Amino acid sequence: MGDKMKTPNRMILIVGSTETKRTLVEQLEDIIGDFIEIESYAVEDDILPFIDNEVVLLSSLLMKKEVSPYISSNCKQLIANRIVNFHYIDQLFELPSGTEVLYVNDYPETVNEAIQSLKDLGVDHLKYFPYFPGKKMVKRVSIAITPGKMDLVPSFVESTINIRPRLIDMSSIIAILSELGLGKEKNQEVSHRYIQKIIDLSKRISDSTKEATRVSEHLKKVVDGVHDGILAVNENGIITVFNGILEEILHIRGKRVIGRHVNDILVNEELVSFVLENKGETNRYFTIEQADIIVHKFTIEADGTKVVTFKNAGEAIEMENKRRRELIKKGHFAKYTFQDIIGKNEKLIETKRIASKLAKSDLTVLIEGESGTGKELFASSIHNESKRRNGPFLAVNFSALPEDLVESELFGYEEGAFTGAKKGGRKGLFEQSHGGTIFLDEIGDISLKVQARLLRVLQEKELLRIGGSEIIPVDVRIVAATNRHLLTLIDKNEFREDLFHRLKVLFIHLPELRYRKDDIDELIRYFIQQSELNDVKVHPLVFQQLRKYHWYGNIRELKNTIDYMLTVCENNEVLLKDIPSESFFQGEPKELFSVPVSDYSSQHWPKEPSIDEEELSFVLSIVDELQLKETSISRKKIVDETIEKKQSLTEQQVRYRLHLLSNKGYVSIHRGRVGTKITEAGKEHLRSMTKIQI
Repeated sequence: MGDKMKTPNRMILIVGSTETKRTLVEQLEDIIGDFIEIESYAVEDDILPFIDNEVVLLSSLLMKKEVSPYISSNCKQLIANRIVNFHYIDQLFELPSGTEVLYVNDYPETVNEAIQSLKDLGVDHLKYFPYFPGKKMVKRVSIAITPGKMDLVPSFVESTINIRPRLIDMSSIIAILSELGLGKEKNQEVSHRYIQKIIDLSKRISDSTKEATRVSEHLKKVVDGVHDGILAVNENGIITVFNGILEEILHIRGKRVIGRHVNDILVNEELVSFVLENKGETNRYFTIEQADIIVHKFTIEADGTKVVTFKNAGEAIEMENKRRRELIKKGHFAKYTFQDIIGKNEKLIETKRIASKLAKSDLTVLIEGESGTGKELFASSIHNESKRRNGPFLAVNFSALPEDLVESELFGYEEGAFTGAKKGGRKGLFEQSHGGTIFLDEIGDISLKVQARLLRVLQEKELLRIGGSEIIPVDVRIVAATNRHLLTLIDKNEFREDLFHRLKVLFIHLPELRYRKDDIDELIRYFIQQSELNDVKVHPLVFQQLRKYHWYGNIRELKNTIDYMLTVCENNEVLLKDIPSESFFQGEPKELFSVPVSDYSSQHWPKEPSIDEEELSFVLSIVDELQLKETSISRKKIVDETIEKKQSLTEQQVRYRLHLLSNKGYVSIHRGRVGTKITEAGKEHLRSMTKIQI
């Protein structure tokens, strides 16, 4: 190369690494490449030729000694002044002020020079710590910045920002032009190009700043628009968010709070401790400015920020009541309690006792029982006695639901999942039951496909809508019921054994009515009372005959029978002749028709027990007393008063005496909240009795 004639407008660039060569050549080509020929070499990869009679630009002073054997004395050598690569420094402005970072490069001189260069350019909001191979005292921080030296970044660093090799500054480019005799001709054009690069960067940063400002203002509007007070503090307790609602709750409107320590703003020491403590409860009640406030907090693990919400307790209760009203309006509530399950049979009492204990748990319950034994009553009662009583209660009967609708009803679907799918999709019953209980009746009737999806919900507490891709977590307690023998279905490969064991965590079997015939009389009276036909009398022989039947359809069959008899009876009297024919019953009711025909035609009512006027007046006086202090008078309250007055009567005895008083016009008997009321005639009767006693 020594004998070669110098090419006009030519320069030689010598750098340390290949990446630096690529970056600097790209910069020079972009600014002066259309009128200067550039030849480049990287010491770490290229073989340097002997260079003679050329303008040589070295990327740093550190290279001069290393490359001097290859450069003739008649070459013009320039040492490049380097500046931070401004194309990538916008990434640094995204880091919060005060962030600690390592600046990583190959030599102490280049590291310190680059840090100073960054500060001179205004990137001075970070805390820089130098790092280079062989450095002994190293600050262990999670973020590193490097000009392309990714291989030198220490292993403890979690995130690295590569700002690429430093660029050649404008003074060095002007010096090159001068050495090549192009200064006067090209300086202005080159300066314009260089400044345009700076302007492009400024515009990009400005656009990013505008977008960040827009997002920040939008988020502020959102936060201020939320109905709850919102507070956020960083890991040092400095307030970063404090919305308008919280200003109203704490009565500190007008104060500057952002950037101040939470101790300076919140005067309640207990509240400050709750906000700042890292562990412990996440919900607390506080009385703030004479208002009851529910305070909830959570921590953003990424940066340790604590977010705290403040909600007026009265409003929260009203919202919950509104939610409950909406659920009730849609029928999503449990209608029955254990008190609604009629009967005093020992097996029934024991079943109710066990079910009441199971209700306290949150585990899945399987209810087994024949049709008509009251599985939904027990499921509803379990919900009402559980900690989920204020949540929704949804019931689905698989035997009444078409197979092709089961999945969409249970798990919901996304818009467009299938032909006829509603716009916007639909929540399934599991999602609607979130926070409450879902009752899966006749669980033995579902297909194996649905069983597989149901098993996932039980195992993972999450579901996937039909046609959806988002996993949805659900917090639901499952109560399942069946009248089929699931183990037999498992043997036939019609029911999954793993699902069976997931369902049968807790278990109750409901006793059949044929094993609790001592409850039949009470059930008959209950069904008559429910029909609002309080004046109807049932002949004792009817009770006797109905107790003989085995009731294969259980309580449902008994109720249907009573409804039939009440419809066909005459003169408000239910007699043996009103019992339906054999074809009405589910089983073989021969025992119902074993009474001689003569007994059907000549049914004489047993003589009613005589009740003296004094005892009737006693009950009437209790009604009068209760009416002065009670809005609703039930038979149970009257029974309690008779016990209190040492003349105890049973509920059945009270019912009969009220019936007699009603016939005399002394009381009026109503169902529900109205209850029993004394009439003016009844009050007059009591006054007359008092006069007689006097």
